[in-house]
Amino acid sequence: MASNKDINRLKIVLVEKKRTGKWLAEQLNKDQATVSKWCTNNAQPSLEMLLKIAEVLEVDVKELLWSSRNENATYIKLPKEFTL
Repeated sequence: MASNKDINRLKIVLVEKKRTGKWLAEQLNKDQATVSKWCTNNAQPSLEMLLKIAEVLEVDVKELLWSSRNENATYIKLPKEFTL
């Protein structure tokens, strides 16, 4: 569950994708300390950077953010071929 200051899910998505903050920093040409701050929610990436992160990680940008509507939301990853 997200606390009041947790805005992004970057650290969780990196784990799901089996990637590291160091790898992401290299892909984005950013300092590793900056990415670390994003992962710990001590700082937030800009909206433009969030879109770049989603592109690099091959996820929808929504997967990088905690829901503002439901603090008890559960996130599951569905296969791309899954449709309702």
